[in-house]
Amino acid sequence: MPAAKDKVYKYLNPVGIQEPVDIQPLAPRLKTIEGKTIHISITGEPDITIALEKKLKMDYPDVNWTMKKSYTPAPNQLTDEEIKTTDGVIVGVCW
Repeated sequence: MPAAKDKVYKYLNPVGIQEPVDIQPLAPRLKTIEGKTIHISITGEPDITIALEKKLKMDYPDVNWTMKKSYTPAPNQLTDEEIKTTDGVIVGVCW
């Protein structure tokens, strides 16, 4: 019978497999958002964002607000056209 110190225990790592991530530098800060197109991407429970959307449109009427909402945990990806025309993005996860 092997000694206790010779025992090998096998287990699964609860963290799982970490996928590699491409690291990108931060975009430069906008000096103003007036006249800009700001995209809001909300995931999770979009119904609670109605007040946020209403408040932003009321406080910043000169901003072109666009929004995508989903019930999935992953943020909605911008299309190539949206990337070209969007000046800033707000990403929120609501659960």
